[in-house]
Amino acid sequence: MEQSMYMMMLEKTKTYNRITKKVVEEHVANIRELDDAGKLEICGVFKGYPGMAGMYILKAESREEAKGLCDREPLVVGGYATYKLIDFLIANRENNYLL
Repeated sequence: MEQSMYMMMLEKTKTYNRITKKVVEEHVANIRELDDAGKLEICGVFKGYPGMAGMYILKAESREEAKGLCDREPLVVGGYATYKLIDFLIANRENNYLL
């Protein structure tokens, strides 16, 4: 059975360098909420990729739900980042690595 997840790629905007401690705290609180709700598979920041802030792999019932989770990200709400939402198919032993 295919298992679908969604990758949120966060891209920095020109105002990213003006981010405040309050927004960072809201961002971390959002990550905790996603994790507590079972909606977060993994997240992290990119090192050595200018313009990219990081990414989340989200577990959602639909693309619409995933988009809603992305739209509430404090970095996005504050205009510090934009995102691209990408459908992500899991390849694993159970699905013969999508063969």
